[in-house]
Amino acid sequence: MKKQLLSLCIVIGTMTFAQSTDEPRFGIKAGGNLSSITDGDSKSKLGFYGGVFINIPISEAFSIQPEAIYSLQGAKLKDDYDFVGYTITNMKQTLGYINVPVMVQYNATPEFYLEAGPEFGLLINAQAKGDINGNSYKTSNKDALKTFNFGLGLGLGYKFTPNIGINARYIAGLSNIVKNSGEEISKNTNFQLGLNYYF
Repeated sequence: MKKQLLSLCIVIGTMTFAQSTDEPRFGIKAGGNLSSITDGDSKSKLGFYGGVFINIPISEAFSIQPEAIYSLQGAKLKDDYDFVGYTITNMKQTLGYINVPVMVQYNATPEFYLEAGPEFGLLINAQAKGDINGNSYKTSNKDALKTFNFGLGLGLGYKFTPNIGINARYIAGLSNIVKNSGEEISKNTNFQLGLNYYF
């Protein structure tokens, strides 16, 4: 019985990987972010991302793509406000993450694919910037934020040539990014659009 089970595992494994003769492909990617924070007072902010990836075929229809990406995210405050005699305007929160998405891609055609998977983020830097009574100020507020971020990404892509493609992805944050926030939950959201280059 053990021999039959072992033989079955070997056959299934061989069939799975025999369906794809493609080798893993390394690549680079870069593009723009449209990010926000889900706290009710924020609106979207433009940023950028860039990094590397490896696309690993596991069958003719599916591949796995781990990535390492530097992503500049954050949000703007919707409205100006007064705080203990100070007028606060043009408030921006900038967040710099090293993100590691692990996307499972379904190749609907040789050119077009759909993808989904988790994204793990490490906060590298954080800066709050704004005008107080007409004077500009900025400060690091990384200590007030959680270092680890977790989200779920959904996206699609198209390969114009074997080496060049376009990718669109939405990442919904699932973890609270603020320390000691009480009952208020603040999560990252991010829409990415950019180019991939496959070596």
